[in-house]
Amino acid sequence: MIGAIMNAPARVIPLRPPDTPALFNPQARVCADCGVRRFALFGALDLQGLDQIHVDIVETRLRPGQPLYEAGQPGVAAFTVRAGLVRLERTNAQGERRVLRLAGRSDLVGMESMLGQTYAADAIACTEVQACRLPHGLIESLTRREPALALDLMKRWQRALDDADEWLVELGSGSARQRMLRLLLKLSEYGEEGATLWLPSREQIGSMLGMTLETASRLVSALKREGVIETVDKRHVRVAMPRLLAALGSSAG
Repeated sequence: MIGAIMNAPARVIPLRPPDTPALFNPQARVCADCGVRRFALFGALDLQGLDQIHVDIVETRLRPGQPLYEAGQPGVAAFTVRAGLVRLERTNAQGERRVLRLAGRSDLVGMESMLGQTYAADAIACTEVQACRLPHGLIESLTRREPALALDLMKRWQRALDDADEWLVELGSGSARQRMLRLLLKLSEYGEEGATLWLPSREQIGSMLGMTLETASRLVSALKREGVIETVDKRHVRVAMPRLLAALGSSAG
């Protein structure tokens, strides 16, 4: 399968003309005005730091199911997720797909590229996704000059490890119902209050939670009857958070 990096529509910011004042650096201006910058990696940079970005940052857009990158590909860039939801998954020795974690707005993925390594997992769009491609050389040069960026990069790496551990602990133990409820709670972290949430397919739920397709279907149907979730369309639901929390409390007893 050919990665979506090669095929997805991209918006390229022109290179800065020589001797152009910082105020008119097109890439710096775009990054400064980005809606997720203060939460994303470059939030650690002030305007002077942003003016050191002398390469194009490509905006990548993906449709649901398209890969941002694939496991085993050379790690040439990291990506900041500007909008949408991405899942990091890997195939084990038995050929089973396993989701390692999710990444949403302002999260950084593909950090292994910073070490010159190949990508360790497939990064696949769950929803429509917008992401900024950050070349390895750009981050390497900026972190040399900007200690705050290097520290922020380490914090993001640790957070990714924590997210993977939490995914394993929270969604890999307990009854099938408990795991399903925890998955919904986890998915709600990537949506705004009252907004619709992406719901994995029954097959994906089974893969995420280590259960059969039949069990996943039965649990989703039960939660609909109980009013915990309301179907919006085939891949989106609305969650009644008070009922979800109550169901979690009762299932723990």
